[in-house]
Amino acid sequence: MKSLIELDKVWKIYGKGEAKVEALRGLSLRVYKGEFLAILGPSGSGKSTAMNMIGALDMPTHGKVLLEGHDISRFDESDLASIRGKKIGFVFQTFNLISTLTALENVTLPTMFQGVDKIEALEKAKDLLDDVNLGNRIHHKPSQLSGGEQQRVAIARAIINNPPIILADEPTGNVDSKTSLEIMKLLKNLNNKGKTIIFITHDKTLTRFADRVIHIIDGRVEK
Repeated sequence: MKSLIELDKVWKIYGKGEAKVEALRGLSLRVYKGEFLAILGPSGSGKSTAMNMIGALDMPTHGKVLLEGHDISRFDESDLASIRGKKIGFVFQTFNLISTLTALENVTLPTMFQGVDKIEALEKAKDLLDDVNLGNRIHHKPSQLSGGEQQRVAIARAIINNPPIILADEPTGNVDSKTSLEIMKLLKNLNNKGKTIIFITHDKTLTRFADRVIHIIDGRVEK
């Protein structure tokens, strides 16, 4: 099977001399279209750095990052920004919502950079917030929402441009166990609809939602 995303012997080194940190050490992995992949590892293992490589948020010191066969590690920032806007939706542990905007406004934000009609974007955002059971909270700001509600807003925001890939970096890290299951079920539902999900976690209990689990230790694939 042809891979959608491939990291080929990727190294990421920060600093120099005694301050040098090897966050990734020759990491190789493949992600296939339509799969739900969990990347598991303890704090400091390099799993979030790997996600940054997959999501074109950072570039490797050595090695290749391939998206649909194209080596994006050679792309300039404008091309990488285009990839992030069209191909990848991001969900983070800390939600990353803008505090002064409502849930509806936060969800529509990514459309502003893709030339989507404002009225069309608002209607789509309302539909997505309905899908995540927040139709009655669209005018609430993040401070008026629970952690789980904020994460559901973040998921709606991640998919408004209909990207084929969703990267979720510890998306259950700031919510309780009941809400964690709700978030994972939302991600699984998106996967069932054809989205490729890459889920970063340190929680082994949540990997049961995944089709495949990759263990990363010290910047390398352990198994």
